[in-house]
This record gives sequence, C-alpha cells and structure tokens, in this order.
Amino acid sequence: MMFKVERAIGASVLSIETGKLARQAAGSAVVRYGDTVVLGTVVTADPRPNIDFFPLSVDYREKMSAAGKFPGGFFKREGRPTQKEVVTCRLIDRPMRPLFPEGFRDEVQIQIMVLSADLQNDPDVLGMAAAAAALAVSTIPFNGPIAGVRVGRVDGKLLINPTMAQLEYSDMDMVVAGHLGAVTMIEVGCRELTEEDIAEAVKFGHEQGVKPICEMLKELARQCAAAKTWQPPAKDTAFLDAIRTKALPDLRAAQNIVGKQERNEATKAVYDRLVAEYCPQGTVPTTFAHTPDQVKAAIGDVEQRLIRDLILEQNKRPDGRKLDELRKITCEVGWLPRVHGSSLFARGETQAMVVCTLGTSRDEQIIDDLVEEYSKKFMLHYNFPPFSVGEVRRIGSPGRREIGHGALAERSLEAILPGPEDFPYTIRLVSDILESNGSSSMASVCGGSLALMDAGVPIRGAVAGISIGLVMDEDGRYKLLTDIIGAEDHYGDMDFKVAGTRKGITGVQLDIKSTGLPHKIMKEALAMAKKTRMQILDHMEAVIPKPRPEVSPYAPRLLTIKINPEKIGKLIGPGGKMIKAIQADTGAQIDIEDDGTVVISCLDSAGAEKALAAVQRITEDVQIGRIYEGRVTSVKDFGAFIEIQEGQDGLCHISELDDNYVRTVSDVVKIGDVVKVKVIAIDEQGRVKLSRKAAMKAATPS
Repeated sequence: MMFKVERAIGASVLSIETGKLARQAAGSAVVRYGDTVVLGTVVTADPRPNIDFFPLSVDYREKMSAAGKFPGGFFKREGRPTQKEVVTCRLIDRPMRPLFPEGFRDEVQIQIMVLSADLQNDPDVLGMAAAAAALAVSTIPFNGPIAGVRVGRVDGKLLINPTMAQLEYSDMDMVVAGHLGAVTMIEVGCRELTEEDIAEAVKFGHEQGVKPICEMLKELARQCAAAKTWQPPAKDTAFLDAIRTKALPDLRAAQNIVGKQERNEATKAVYDRLVAEYCPQGTVPTTFAHTPDQVKAAIGDVEQRLIRDLILEQNKRPDGRKLDELRKITCEVGWLPRVHGSSLFARGETQAMVVCTLGTSRDEQIIDDLVEEYSKKFMLHYNFPPFSVGEVRRIGSPGRREIGHGALAERSLEAILPGPEDFPYTIRLVSDILESNGSSSMASVCGGSLALMDAGVPIRGAVAGISIGLVMDEDGRYKLLTDIIGAEDHYGDMDFKVAGTRKGITGVQLDIKSTGLPHKIMKEALAMAKKTRMQILDHMEAVIPKPRPEVSPYAPRLLTIKINPEKIGKLIGPGGKMIKAIQADTGAQIDIEDDGTVVISCLDSAGAEKALAAVQRITEDVQIGRIYEGRVTSVKDFGAFIEIQEGQDGLCHISELDDNYVRTVSDVVKIGDVVKVKVIAIDEQGRVKLSRKAAMKAATPS
C-alpha cells in the first residue's frame, strides 16, 4: 500500500511518500520538495559473528541525469563519490547513528539517490528526510524520528531551506538536525556571526523545520503501522561485575598518568591481563566462557564509567587539567624554506603542519556536479597518517573522515579570504596531522590561518578553532570541557567544534552522542568556545600579527589589468600569434576572461612587468598628445602611415614630417623605418593624425 504525508516547510511543500518504489527494501520513501525528488532506502542483515560495533553504512549519490546532465570526463558514468556526496553521507550518518539502540548489531545500509534536481533546492537535507522516513516505515529499531533542515539568513531574516539563489546572498549556511526533543547535529559556515546569531538560528531551525518534519514522519509511521519488535540482548551482570572489580583499581591508577602514551600503556596492561585470565593461550576458543572481544568490551564499559564519574563528581579530567583549561599551544611560521607559506601548530599532543601554495587561474579546481560547472579558487586538503596516533594501518586514498575534516576546516577559513579582484591567486592548503590527541580539524584551522598569513594572503583576520566536550548523566547533571582529548571525545557525549575570528564565528560542527543537546547547554558551550578562541588567537597573533606584505619570492607573480572586451581579439592576435609572442618573450603566462580581465603570472617579477607593459601597449586607447614610437608601414605622396600600436596606425602628413620643407615623403622616411611621432588629433571616425615634427620639437631642449 502507498502512504503519503505533506506539509508546507519553508517556502515550498514537503511531500513524503512510501510504498511505490523499492518495495523489497526493509523501508523506502520518496521525498519531494519543489521539483527535487530524492529516494531513500534502508536494508538490514543479520549481525556478523562476534561483532563489537554497530555496522551502519550511509551512501548518498547525486545522479547527473537528475539535472539533465551527462557526467563529465572520459567515462560517461558516475564513478567514485564527489566531495559533496561524501560530506552529505557524513551529514546524514552523524545525527542518526546515536539513535540506534545500544546493543543493536544488525548490519544496516542506508542508500539515498537524487532522482530529480530543480537546481534551486539542495537535495542533501532532503536526503536526510528520505533516510529517516525509510527507517520510520521499517521494522528496524530506531529512536527517531529525526529530521534536518537548512537555515539561511538574508538581510537579517532567517529562512528555512533557502534556495541556492538565496544562499548566494546569505551570510549563513546552516544545517540543523534533531528529533522532537532536541538538536543532535549542527553544521555551519558563516561570515563572522555572533554566538547569539548562531543560537537563534539553531532554535529557529529546530522549531520551524525539524519539529514539523518529525511530526510528519510520526504520522507516516502510524499509517504504515510497522512493528519494531527487536529486544536488546540480556547482559551477563555477574561477568560485568567481576570485570569491574578486577579492572577498576588499575584503571583508576592509570587515569592519574598525564601523558597519553604512558596512560594508554597502563590501560592496555589492564586489558592484556584480563584477556589472558579469561581467555588463556593454548585453550580452544570454543571453551571460553567469554570471547576476548567480550572481555575488552566489558573493560571498556568500566573505563567509560570511570572517566565520566571522575569528570562529573570530581571535576577530574584524564590529563589532569581543569574543565576550562586549554592545553599548551606552540606556533611557528615559515618553518619550511621553499614553500609559499607554512606553519606548525601544536595544541597539547595534537600537531598540524599546514602548507600554503599559491597558483594561477589554471590551478583552480573544476567542480562538475548537479549545478552548472564552476571552479574553486580555494581548497584545503586534510591528511591523517597512521603514525599520528602511533598505529600501523593501510595507507590509501583519503577516507570519508579526512574529506569531512578538510571540508570543515575549509569552510571555517573561507569567510576571511580576499576576493579574486583583490587577490587573484588560487590558494591550496594542505594540512598533515603529525600527532593527534584532540581535535585535529580545529588545529588545521589554526595552522591554515597561520600559513595563509605567512604566504602573504591578505586575510581579514586570523581564525582559530576549538572543540568543546560534554559529559551528561541520566539525572541531567553535566560538565562542559574545553579542548577535549581523544578519551573525552570517545567516552563523552559531545564534540562541539567552533571556529572564528575576534569578530565572530565562521564555522561550527556539532556531533552529539546522547539523545540531544538542550538549547541552554549549547549557548554555554558557545560562550566557552568564544573565551578559548580568544586565548588561542593571542598565541597565534604573537607569532604573526598580520599577513606578510608580500607573497613568497617562490610564488608566481600575478598582475591584473582590465581591458576593453572588444580588444581581446586584438590582444590574442590571428591564431594566437600576438599573445604567444608576448609569452615567449617574457616567460609569463597570460589568461584572459570574457569580461576583459587579464591575469599575468610569472615566476620572475620583471617578466610579469614586461608582459603587463606589452598588454597595455596593445590594448590601450591612443591618446592625443602622447608620443609613440612607430614603424612606417606605407609611404604615399601626401604622407606616411605609421603603426603606433599593434593593428593601429595613423597618418603623418607630409607637412608634419619635418620643420624644413619636404619635397617628397621618401626623402624623410621609408617603409620599415622606426620613428617617434606625436598624436595631434583623432577625428570622429577614429582616424589618427600624427606629427613627427611635433615629436622632434618635444624632444629638443628649450
């Protein structure tokens, strides 16, 4: 049977329908908003043997046919997911994962496909609604419903699901996800907004978007009447109590060790000792009462409860800091000698090396997705090698985590970059995490800001980022933590990353592992992040207070000039002859845009200046009273035609050739002669009148 719910959300009607497509999936739904149509499906499989985690996978794909386009490139078929698709997968996964019940280990796969795109309503948040609807009508246990909306702000007015055209003028691009009770995920890119602005937008998005969609999903689930019969597995309380008794004293002692490596070694010794006791070597595994993974999981539960209790009851963190204390920060710039800009940023045991490279317009990243093809002049790539956490792991192409962290850091720095009219360079940042214990994406923001300034990029202000954590119990007691480390992220309830300048916030990402984040706590976390951000900026500005006045001598020199678009053909010349000659003579690269913008790049500043002079000479308008050096192209009885610019000649009448009487033109000049002449007039038809006599007089000292 088919079921459908509809409701006005923002400026359009949101429609959610099930029972028509993908009927063999455990759950499926079609979401329509405007002319954008998204299909969400969910399937499940029996749990893998001895699995100790919840195997959820989310896949979001934008079919190019949805926008009436062919995939770009040689192969006319969609291939590996784009960065937008990867980021959207994470956007959907993060708010959903915590709402599956504890102990549920069935394999769950969520697939979202964009079937139609109207190029006005971004399908990413609709994909979240489609996935949530598929779960709502399935028998898979899920503590939903959940929904997400985009929030924009145009001329100070907040909008639910603004169109792509409206986002061009919006100073905020926020995605808010949650359930009826609270927010579970926030993703923000904005232009130096205040903490109050962010809090207001989150509340607006939850009240005006998330809640109404969740009510729609509840109604759809009621219509389908899908029974969710899963029961959590029974716990072996005697085993858990025994593990707690044997593990707690040594785990408590390990928590008194400040260093990460030393603390991890002490904790590992507890795991090794109890695994050896319960699963001795030489014993057939089938004779174990419990598997090694079960023993480790039980110890992990003890460790988690211990760390949370120490924070809640004693204000004691694993590394001994106060709840609002920032770890030691060190900053360096210019550490690498031949790159265009570099920085080394360390916060405690998290260290990021960021390199800035400046390029020309030919280095821009071409983006080919559902919307019209466009290019990016700024990109940030994040790498997380396994040695950064002392592990051995397969090294391959960047994973979803690396792409997501890079996108967050990129979005946080984008707001402070100069416009292409002021700084025409293409900018690439590469952040390599050399050590990690705490938010490396925020370290990339700090290091990226420093590297930009070291490269001489005239950014509007330094950007710093920090992660705020949370531990909250069932009774509502909670503690906020500044600058969380890995254990606090793993065993805590929240990872709230906030980046910004002294003026305001530029990027936010919230992940919550509990059932939701109350508005009051969110406002406190934003205030804590602001205070810490100012401390980090103090350290950064002490190293480099403002961008360097010049770009690196190893960076290409870029000069920009605006010419009359009608003279583009003249600059290029027949078959590109003119522009090729300039490039060969100067060693410069010349790029011309349709609006007449000419960008000249050259590793040698002298070559760039020489190319600029050549472009000006060819494209500038002839000026009356100016002296030009020209070549005689034709000799007539009444005068000589002299080319003073490429493709532009003028007539020097016989009476203007010399102060003395001239019997014939050829007595003074011949074809091919180079002479100086002065422009004395330009008639209504654009014909240029020249005077060699006037040029000679101007050159003679009085």
